[in-house]
Amino acid sequence: MRHPASGLPPAPAGVSPGGSDSEASLYEVRQKIYPRAVHGWFARWRIALVLATQLIFYGLPWLVWNARPAVLFDLGARKFYVFGWVLWPQDFIFLTGLLVVSALSLFLFTAVAGRLFCGYACPQTVYTEIFMWIERMVEGDRMQRMRLDRGPANAVRLSRKALKHGLWIGIALWTGLTFVGYFTPIRTLLGEVASATLGPWETFWILFYSFATYGNAGWMREQVCKYMCPYARFQSAMFDRDTLIITYDAQRGEPRGSRSRSADRARLGVGDCVDCGICVQVCPTGIDIRKGLQYECIGCAACIDGCDQVMDKMGYARGLIRYSTLNAVAAKWDVRRMWRRVLRTRTLIYGALLLAITCVLLGALYLRTPLKVDVIRDRAMLARETRDGMIENVYRLQIMNTSERDRRFTITATPESGRAGLQVMAAQPVAVAGAHTASVAVAVRADPANLKPGTYTIRFHVEDADDPALKVDEKSRFYMR
Repeated sequence: MRHPASGLPPAPAGVSPGGSDSEASLYEVRQKIYPRAVHGWFARWRIALVLATQLIFYGLPWLVWNARPAVLFDLGARKFYVFGWVLWPQDFIFLTGLLVVSALSLFLFTAVAGRLFCGYACPQTVYTEIFMWIERMVEGDRMQRMRLDRGPANAVRLSRKALKHGLWIGIALWTGLTFVGYFTPIRTLLGEVASATLGPWETFWILFYSFATYGNAGWMREQVCKYMCPYARFQSAMFDRDTLIITYDAQRGEPRGSRSRSADRARLGVGDCVDCGICVQVCPTGIDIRKGLQYECIGCAACIDGCDQVMDKMGYARGLIRYSTLNAVAAKWDVRRMWRRVLRTRTLIYGALLLAITCVLLGALYLRTPLKVDVIRDRAMLARETRDGMIENVYRLQIMNTSERDRRFTITATPESGRAGLQVMAAQPVAVAGAHTASVAVAVRADPANLKPGTYTIRFHVEDADDPALKVDEKSRFYMR
């Protein structure tokens, strides 16, 4: 039998003809999470790391080094200033090394102690924590926020919401401004904002980064960690049964059940877990750690602090929820044996590789020569004969002074074969300002009586006139006709 109007079969009972109920069932409707404030050892660590990371992020653009920002990524000039170093596009190898060190650090920390970065230093976690501090300050703790959201839209609710979002937007805008301050000197940037002369790209990135901070930390929160962050999906590939993770000791806690503080657990036949739900209430992603490790867990250890507070009130030993390993919990290992397994072959290899690559990278930076030279032959002609009968080739030398000190350079050239010398025709010494490039036209002449027709490999020697230890050699070709 078909529906008389549409010609479609009748919908099953309880389902609308349009199918909206069946479609809605395919998606989980987000339940807003109201994390409860918690105090303890790990909470203090989170506060300390939030303050430390933000002091670095907000403070670095204001530091001055050699009369310029200490850290500045000048994309227009293709120069990257990092304290005393000036890095150029030719120094891309150092960025590669930094990425390798970062990847190995992530592998090592994850293999040893799970998602430490996510729980304490990830920007999503840090800004969510800051926004939640503001939320608690304006709207109160968990139950107060829940009552406010369920209450009528009166003046008190609207004013508190307006104040909270105003503070959020202010922090987001300052964060966006600080981010762009790493690419445009922040004092210049503030002057442009004050005079309404901000450029289009700077305006776009300030607003974009501000919107991302406001949206991710204020609205999306755990959704970013659960659905957008790829690390949550492949973390299991770096975990094993000897990785330190946040664990619930089911052997000690089960069967769970509520009771008074003076109750006899043995007589009641219950474990240490009083089923208070504090571990769920303090979790920023809203999971129940008693169900085992889940990919949504960011390793913030708020549940450990919350559970320890309850254990203290009940007079039980701490550690029902704790940092441990699956093997240690199952076999009831002591701390010493657990740490012997944490420092295993896998983590020792990661640590050795990380130390070696870090030392190589730092050594290369320390020994880096503040002089780079590129030799480009004049393509208009291979060689020409001068009035005095000499054979001349013309080159263009790009001399890059990567230090911030003004320097003067001398240029010489010699055949690689060791035969008769060459004459370099150029105004010398060549002055190159600090962190600048000079393009120098150089004519090299050779006596045809000393060299047969053909092609010769020559070397240009560029040397600091005031510091002979600073010099660079570059190869090129010389044509005799």
